Amino acid sequence: MSSEFGGPALFIGEDTTFMLLVRPKLDPADPFVQEAAAQAGVSAEEFAGPGDMWALVLDDSYEADGGFEMPGVRDAEVHDFAEQLRAGLGTGEPFTVEAGAVLRLDARPDHDARGGEGYVFTVHATPPEPEGAPTVSLETPTVPLATLMADLDAFRRSLA
Repeated sequence: MSSEFGGPALFIGEDTTFMLLVRPKLDPADPFVQEAAAQAGVSAEEFAGPGDMWALVLDDSYEADGGFEMPGVRDAEVHDFAEQLRAGLGTGEPFTVEAGAVLRLDARPDHDARGGEGYVFTVHATPPEPEGAPTVSLETPTVPLATLMADLDAFRRSLA
């Protein structure tokens, strides 16, 4: 789905514990972008960049809080990741999806207290830089399957 970041974004989790895979597209006409560019001493266009860099944001309110850019990751790789995720969700079984050495999702079906069908994800993310950076892991609460499928389908459409 398209996000407040202006580009495709896939959000998995809840407000306080989540993974966000996003390709932000900053608008040079945005006053906040212009202000940040002025502070950085560059033009708004230069600050905004081409909008083709994927980023991963993690937050679990405890240890994982932040994210990193993923240079070199192409839209085709993200599309393949989304396709694998969609296929795994259709099985009703535990599965793992990887996006190179940077991201691995371990998914397992779970029925929450409300009796709904959903998945719990353990996210393993390894920043590409600095070399040897430790892998960060977090576990999401149960995410309803219907929400996952709708968000994933919207994300896949936004990649087209």
